[in-house]
Amino acid sequence: METIFSKIIKGTIPSVKLHEDDLCISILDINPVCKGHLLIIARDPYPTISECPDETLGHMMHLAKEADKKLRAVLHCDGTNIMINNGKASGQEVPHLHIHVIPRFEDDNQKLGFIKTTYAEGELAQYGERLEF
Repeated sequence: METIFSKIIKGTIPSVKLHEDDLCISILDINPVCKGHLLIIARDPYPTISECPDETLGHMMHLAKEADKKLRAVLHCDGTNIMINNGKASGQEVPHLHIHVIPRFEDDNQKLGFIKTTYAEGELAQYGERLEF
């Protein structure tokens, strides 16, 4: 399935490229949470992390680390969010594996939108048993 990222990788849609190699491409997000928000995109259109080979995923995480260093050095951000939205229910809008690296500043007024939940008595242990890997 061709995605907007496939078109960016092919060059049919313009982008501001920050890095390019055999496995990945990195671009500035055109709808940034904060200025400098970038994406690291797998060249092959793996829909989610489960389909991505370990070599590619490991390389993407290495690039996320390098992007974090660059954002801190150049933009002097106070931190970064490094995120993968994995599947539609998680907020993934493009079914093509990508990592968001978002520079964060103490005064940026951005908040992640999670509402925390709780476990009923004994439920935490049950989940632990079921999810062990």
